[in-house]
Amino acid sequence: MKPSKTRRKSYLPWRIPRTRQEWMAEGVDWLKTIVVVLAIFLPTITFVVQGYRIPSGSMEDTLLIGDFLFADKITYGARVPFVSGKRLPGLRDPEPGDIVIFKSPKTGETLIKRCVAAAGQRVEMSNKVLFVDGDRAIEPYVKTTHRAPIPGIDSFGPIVVPAGSIFCLGDNRDRSQDCRFFGPVPLPLVIAKADILYFSFNVERWLPRFNRVGKIL
Repeated sequence: MKPSKTRRKSYLPWRIPRTRQEWMAEGVDWLKTIVVVLAIFLPTITFVVQGYRIPSGSMEDTLLIGDFLFADKITYGARVPFVSGKRLPGLRDPEPGDIVIFKSPKTGETLIKRCVAAAGQRVEMSNKVLFVDGDRAIEPYVKTTHRAPIPGIDSFGPIVVPAGSIFCLGDNRDRSQDCRFFGPVPLPLVIAKADILYFSFNVERWLPRFNRVGKIL
């Protein structure tokens, strides 16, 4: 008499579960996997780093439409979820030259601009030329068009940036809705500091821009 063969359960990826028990076991395995991924992923995007896509040309030519970047939340301190205005301790506040991601004080929209002045600094603009603390700002990254100057936008000030705030402008000055329109940005609205491009896609030519991958901001 031949010994009976015990049927072995197999959950290989290519085998479709057949019984209710097998389906339940498969579902439990998937649930465990999802829980583990969320346990690692959610704290990371909440407190450490997050990816962003550039949808407009307000930061050209530093950032192009179709650029994808990583921004770190450690430098300025991550915002505490569901608690308005609260954030974890950061390494420092935003400084002039930083590319900063923040919420618009006017609309709540997520924006990315360059910090040009910190709290206590005096900012003014004359015919599209920026001055900080009385000195002309050195801005090799700035792009302008031949648009006619707009009073109050391309010429204003001087104004002093209030305590607990920063003043941000787009590198593409003539195509940027920035602090010239809605005023200084309070620090509680700052989200993260842009650090590095991890991918770039030319939406007009439908081709990747590999030469931009890895660019430090």
